Amino acid sequence: MVGEVLGLLAPKNGELAVDCTLGLGGHAEAVLRHPGFHGRLIGLDRDADALELARSRLAEFGPRFTARQACFSRLGEVLAEVGWGRPAVILFDFGVSSLQFDEPGRGFSFRADAPLDMRMDRSAGPTAADLVNGLDAESLADILWRYGEEHRSRRIARAVVEARDGGPIGTTGQLAEIVRRACGRGSGRIDPATRTFQALRIAVNDELGEIEKGLEAAATAATPGARLAAISFHSLEDRIVKRFLRRLAVGGCAEIMTRRPLQALEAEVSGNPRARSAKLRGARLITAGAEA
Repeated sequence: MVGEVLGLLAPKNGELAVDCTLGLGGHAEAVLRHPGFHGRLIGLDRDADALELARSRLAEFGPRFTARQACFSRLGEVLAEVGWGRPAVILFDFGVSSLQFDEPGRGFSFRADAPLDMRMDRSAGPTAADLVNGLDAESLADILWRYGEEHRSRRIARAVVEARDGGPIGTTGQLAEIVRRACGRGSGRIDPATRTFQALRIAVNDELGEIEKGLEAAATAATPGARLAAISFHSLEDRIVKRFLRRLAVGGCAEIMTRRPLQALEAEVSGNPRARSAKLRGARLITAGAEA
């Protein structure tokens, strides 16, 4: 959705842009190459591996680009540290990156048996294995229901607790098989373990909390007239963005630019199936420091 993102952000010469979810640098590169933009861009990412690759990809832009390892709730701190002023272009692209999902050793996917990690920042915080082996059945079921909208959360949680009596659950394959046995494999295209893995990933990385804090930080840091765009990949993320932008608009602090979320065209989906669930929302921030 690069074209749609650039259409909303409309980067202009001399402005400061911030890509709060830098990833491999695809969106950042598109902004930096945009014909109407000759400003500077700051990229944030929690993943050290992604940062290294993005820095290499964007090295040609020299002093126009800098990157920091940080979650986007720390946007204000990063801006103060860099000292480039208030941003006029702010982008969020939520969820797990292709790099994280496709690398088996990261433990985000059950397509290969790997350590049950799921941390975006592998230097900090509990792993998915820590949650699976340390939480009681009630707490685990609450995570599966709240973050995965898993209707069989209690059944799965009980099965996990029973299974770990025979030893710690340490790999993605072990956990996926436990969930499948508890739920039955079913006949649909979606693996029964999908929601469980989503829920644990969100919990491990506090993804929804980070979205709320990141949006607040962006609205507080932005210059008057700044454009903010956010790409969500499931209803929990999109709901937070929708409500946040609505609060800003009701308070007279923002003008919503997308009455309904923009979605990827079929041509893009055919080449990138993950784009099918993407929803893009945008707003123009009317006042500086527009806290909701």
